[in-house]
Formats: sequence, structure tokens, C-alpha cells
Amino acid sequence: MTAFTLRRLIGTLPLAIGVSIIIFGILQAIPGGPLAVYLDNPYITARDIVLIKHQLGLDQPLYVQYAKWFGAYAVGHWGISYSSGEPVVRLVFDRVPATLLLMGTSFLLAMLFALTTGVYSAVRQYSAFDYAVTVCSFLGISMPVFWFGLMLQLLLAVHLGWLPVAGFGTGGWLDVARHLVLPSVVLAMFTAGRWSRFTRAGVLEVLHQDYIRTARAKGLAQRRVVFRHALRNSLIPVVTVVALDLAGLVSGAVVTETVFAWPGMGSLLIQSISNVDYPTLLAVLMLSSFAIIASNLLADVLYSLLDPRIVYR
Repeated sequence: MTAFTLRRLIGTLPLAIGVSIIIFGILQAIPGGPLAVYLDNPYITARDIVLIKHQLGLDQPLYVQYAKWFGAYAVGHWGISYSSGEPVVRLVFDRVPATLLLMGTSFLLAMLFALTTGVYSAVRQYSAFDYAVTVCSFLGISMPVFWFGLMLQLLLAVHLGWLPVAGFGTGGWLDVARHLVLPSVVLAMFTAGRWSRFTRAGVLEVLHQDYIRTARAKGLAQRRVVFRHALRNSLIPVVTVVALDLAGLVSGAVVTETVFAWPGMGSLLIQSISNVDYPTLLAVLMLSSFAIIASNLLADVLYSLLDPRIVYR
């Protein structure tokens, strides 16, 4: 297992480099490239553009620019933000805790909903509860994140006044928790319905296996049969979907943070796009890509922990 994990870690290096090349190339190809913010400034002359281009090393071949940027990025030198003048490292990591709080809470809510409703729907197949969960799951899958967020704001914050409309909160952890409720619920619904359907399908398939009938014939309690034997062996497809959906969770966080003015990485990404802040945009996109690569690596490791029959060599 350790050897496999090390091999997968080494195997992610070419993938990370390939992703960085694609991101770097795409941002270089946008109109104006890294100099777009200067080209739109009427007070900067053509001579100034030439000087800035030389100072930033943009007059060198593209592969040289990439090599210098990636080498600096790997050691934590991410440049200076064009819009704020702050180091990009500090700008990004000031936003990371808020994003981790939102995504972590949303992930826990989505998994709690998916596992509980998925298992119970499988055990009580075609019951009223099963049909109700099916309707809620498809609503969660089909509803746009921004629309659902605006509707919750209108109902719970504006009309009923139960929760804050937007923001992070500054009055301690309880105030932050109140501001966290709406965005975390919206982001959780983005994936909870899909995960619930996969959990239900996986448990239904496992419940008809011979070893489940054997466990019941031995007199084991229904709860132990379901959670100890059926659920664990049905989680492999769920883990796969969860790992793949983390990319969707990141994109959903961008929209959710924008709707609820949550000061995280998603809102920073939107601001950097609006301000054509090239260094910040590169840093945020690279961090998002690395998070997705790491989630898929974690999924591969979890497979063998969930199912002892899977052995990596």
C-alpha cells in the first residue's frame, strides 16, 4: 500500500506539470495576455508597455517564461497582485480558511444527507420516504446554484429575517456560523442529491448479494447488516463520484461565494478575472487543479481501505 501511494504521488508530478502548462498557455492566449490590464490604461504609452514587458520578462520565449514562472511558483514566489499590489501568496492564503470552512461544512452536510437518505431509501425501496428523497435529490441536481441561493436569501433572510443575507460575520464564531448556514446549504445541495442516488443504487445492489443473506441467516441485527456489511461494500462507486465531483464543488463554491459575498477563493477568482489580475488568476487556478488531483489520489487510497479484496501491487 505504501509503495502504491508513493508511485501515485510520483505519477501526479507529470500530471501537475501538464495541467500547469495548459493553464499557463490558456491565460497567455487571452487577448492582451499578462499585459491586458496595462493595455486598457489610457495613461500608459507604447514605450511604457515595452518597458513593462521587459521588466516582467514577457519579451522572452514562451517556454522560458513558463520555466521561470513554474520554478518560482514551486518555491512559493507567486508574484505581486496587479490590482492590490499585495503578494499573491498572502492574498490567496488570507482567503483559504474561509473557503475551507465553507467547503468542509458543505461536504459534511452533503455526505450526511447522501449516506442517511441513500441507505434508508434502499432499505425502504419504493416507500413514501424513497419517493420523497428521489424528488428532493432531482431538485438538488437540477436547480442552478445561483438561483437556489437567491431564493433562500429572499425567503429566509429578507422575508423571514432568520439569517443574515450575506457576508462572513465579525461578531465571533456564533455570528460566523449564522452567516455560514445559507451558503453551506446551497453548496451542499449542489452535490447531495447526486451522491444520495449513487448511495441508494450501491446499497440496493449489495443487499441482494449472497453474503448479505448469510449475515441475516446468522441472526445479525438489521442495522449491523446494513451499515457493517452492505454500506461499506457499496461505497466504492460513491467515493469515485465524490472525488470526481470535487471539481464541481469548487465551481459551485465560486458561484456561492459570489452570491453570498463570502470572502473565499471563489470570490477572489471572480475579482481577479474582473480586474485582469494575471498573477492572482494563475495562482488560484493552479491551487484548484492541485486540489482536484489530490482528491483523486485520496480516492485511490480509500478503495483498498473500504474493500480488502482490492490489493495494489
